[in-house]
Amino acid sequence: MIALQEMRRAAVCGTAHFLAFGAAGLWACAPRKTLKLRGTMKEQKIEDITKPRDIAILAGLNSPRLSDADNANEETMDELEALVETAGGEAAVSVLQNRVSPDPRTFIGEGKCAEVKLYCENTEATMVIFDNDLSPSQLRVLTELLGVQVLDRCGLILDIFAQRARTREGRLQVELAQYKYLLPRLTGMWKHLERQEGAIGTRGPGETQMETDRRLIHRKIDKLEEELKDVRRVRATQRERREKNEVPVVAIVGYTNAGKSTLLNALTGSDIPANNRLFDTLDTTTRTLDLSDTCTVLISDTVGFISKLPHQLVDAFKATLEELEYADLLLHVIDISNPLWQEQARIVDGLIGELGAEQTPCLRVYNKSDLFWGDIRPHGEDAVNISAKTGEGIPALLEAIDRALDKGKRRVTLHLPYDKGNLLDLLYREAKVETVEYAETIDITAVCNPRAIGAVKPYIEGWVEPKEPWE
Repeated sequence: MIALQEMRRAAVCGTAHFLAFGAAGLWACAPRKTLKLRGTMKEQKIEDITKPRDIAILAGLNSPRLSDADNANEETMDELEALVETAGGEAAVSVLQNRVSPDPRTFIGEGKCAEVKLYCENTEATMVIFDNDLSPSQLRVLTELLGVQVLDRCGLILDIFAQRARTREGRLQVELAQYKYLLPRLTGMWKHLERQEGAIGTRGPGETQMETDRRLIHRKIDKLEEELKDVRRVRATQRERREKNEVPVVAIVGYTNAGKSTLLNALTGSDIPANNRLFDTLDTTTRTLDLSDTCTVLISDTVGFISKLPHQLVDAFKATLEELEYADLLLHVIDISNPLWQEQARIVDGLIGELGAEQTPCLRVYNKSDLFWGDIRPHGEDAVNISAKTGEGIPALLEAIDRALDKGKRRVTLHLPYDKGNLLDLLYREAKVETVEYAETIDITAVCNPRAIGAVKPYIEGWVEPKEPWE
């Protein structure tokens, strides 16, 4: 979250101090804590009191001139309130404005701005958060009119991501998204140094300072993009190694708070933190899952999606999210207890298509079935109803994953004559060779696909030609 107080402080101290904070320093702030002393001097008890980081007024605009994705409604306002709580704040009042078209200057109109300002004064709110995306000029005007910090939905989500990032890769991606968000919003930060109007030679330092900031931020963006290219190269190398070893990859995707981390824990026995809040998991986690004696897969938990996901984040996280395109199977986790689960599933499907993974086989996993409010659960060939929390439906899900990844592989024992040693090279290329012993024959244990079996079946121990369905 962009803290305007920090920006103004940076404006006074100059560019060096401003950039010393870094993008993450401008957004990520821990919840404020105060210490309260009680009792006598000898028996002073220190009580740690955690307060909400900010009290916020929520505002949104619904207009036929805006697209469905950009409009605010009661459902998106409820989701915005949950985002504020996730960020460590507290929502005091929610205001939804209906207008024929957005006001170019104040977005919600002068009258509604006056109403929001009264709410700020009566509730002692420290900020106003909009459910819509605001232009830099609208943010500046609203901040001046309301007298408190103003933030849009994009800035709030960036703040949450900054709090959640733990790994170096995650922090790089979030920092890049923050700088791209900050760049067009530098205007107005240097009013105390505005350039003078007039003749030649009256160019003030304000414009120069802003240009310096822009140049430094562009340089920082270029550096972060280079570092993320290195991350993508490392991921490409790891991917090639997996493909060489023929290890299938299963990626868990879904709307935020759909239960993806809980499902990964249920499948692999991991202890990944899984809390009931939005964007609890940001950094990708990968675990090994043994489906059967012939199939071991890598299963990854990815970052959750949400409506109006900032495009800066989608671009920055492509180093991570491109794994979806190369996955062998997607598990689309859907929170079926949510009345809006169909809309959430549609948003996730759209983002999967945007990332180029629409051709990847997908299994729909309807989670939280124990809380389902309807009479008939969703069903189909590529659908499984589960409860990751209680374990209901997990065996059926494992069977469905095994079927989706089953390519006719079998573990076989072969006895190759030495004059057929060239087939061992084929097995190393086409199968997963587990053991090789040289005795009277070359004794091999391997997991073979149908193509490899067809080449070596005369030498498979106990091989019986399978019967055709019509036989």
